Amino acid sequence: MMRTIALALYFSLALLLVMPWLLLWSALAGSPDLMYACAMKAVRLGNRIVGIRVRIEGVDKIPAGPCVFAANHISAVDPLAFVPAIPRRVSLLVKRELFRVPILASAMRFAQFVPVDRGDPEAAAASVETAVERLKEGLSFAVYAEGTRSRDGRLRPFKKGAFVMAIQTGAPVVPVSISGAQHLMRKGDWVLHPGEVLVRFGPAVDASPYTMDQRSELLARVESLVAAGLPPDQRPS
Repeated sequence: MMRTIALALYFSLALLLVMPWLLLWSALAGSPDLMYACAMKAVRLGNRIVGIRVRIEGVDKIPAGPCVFAANHISAVDPLAFVPAIPRRVSLLVKRELFRVPILASAMRFAQFVPVDRGDPEAAAASVETAVERLKEGLSFAVYAEGTRSRDGRLRPFKKGAFVMAIQTGAPVVPVSISGAQHLMRKGDWVLHPGEVLVRFGPAVDASPYTMDQRSELLARVESLVAAGLPPDQRPS
């Protein structure tokens, strides 16, 4: 529990004491790049403070240009390992509730994160449309393709949203397999344990040949690649 409290305190202080100055600089510079880079460095430092070790494989498989990074989701620890592992600025589909947090909400809006309300199908569809526009503008996206965290760590069926985004923009989909994080903090648990998380980037799948009628085929292809990058106890049973 002490690690959880320490990490929460660390991020709270960073948000209150440092982020306002980064927001001001970003507004003056007209770019969120420095703010984003500092945030990723802060996350990596936070990981080290609480004993989270992140091992990254397959970065060389990431193509140039905007991509959709489609990952599995097994723990609240996933964002701390997954997002900083991507060697470029990305946008995220973020729960709308987080956009109510002062300072954080401003930072996420400036970084072009997209709020999503999964309980409202129309609002969720509108969020996907906004994400498509961001991709067309050249910004990559990181997506948890299952839509929610797995309770037992095993890969769950993927949702279609990420693949609609990829087909509409022609962006390649990079499968990302996250393993080990479920041992650090399980769904519904508030106790953070030290340990290693492996983030493995798989071979990118070109979405441009697929039509909207073939989105299930693209989904199945990426889902199989994510599964192939996971240990046996995380693959679908």
